[in-house]
Amino acid sequence: MNALTFFRLRRTTLVETLFVAGALVLLPTVASAAGEDEVRAVFDQFVKAQNSHDVAGVRELLLDSPNFLWVTRGAPVWGREAALKRFEALYQGTWKLSPDMSNLKAVLVGETTAQLYIPITFNIGAPGQAAPDAPFLMNQTLVKTAAGWRIASILPIPIPAAAAAPPK
Repeated sequence: MNALTFFRLRRTTLVETLFVAGALVLLPTVASAAGEDEVRAVFDQFVKAQNSHDVAGVRELLLDSPNFLWVTRGAPVWGREAALKRFEALYQGTWKLSPDMSNLKAVLVGETTAQLYIPITFNIGAPGQAAPDAPFLMNQTLVKTAAGWRIASILPIPIPAAAAAPPK
C-alpha cells in the first residue's frame, strides 16, 4: 500500500467516525423533541376531553394510581377515581379550559418523566351561573407507561388579580 492509498483510507474512516459521533450527539436532542411532542399531544387531548366533558377520555389520560394528585382550590384530590368523580360534578356546570398554547413548555426530566407548564384560563361556574375568566398557571407532571404518557399530577396555580394602582 502506498502513502496516497493509506491517507485516502484514513480520511474515509475519519469522515465516517465524525458522522457517527455527530449522529450520537444529536440523538438525545431528537428523542427529547419527540418526547416533548408526545407530551404536548397528551395535553391537547386532555384539553379537548375536558372541554367536551368527556369523563372516559379524561380517564384514559390520567395515571391509574392512588398517587395521582390534583390540587384544586387548595385541597388535594388523591387517586384517579376521586379526580374523575370531582370532574364529573364540575362538568354539570360550566367547565372550560382555554390554554395559551403559544406559551406551553414541556420538558423531559428523564426518559419516563415530563413536566408541563402553560398559562391557562378557566371558566368554572355552577349550573345556570355566569363563569368568569380565571387565569391560572397550569403545571402537570406526566409519566411514560406501557400505554403511553399519562398525567400523574395536576397543579394549577391561580394568578392573583393585579393590585390596584395607588391613588396619586
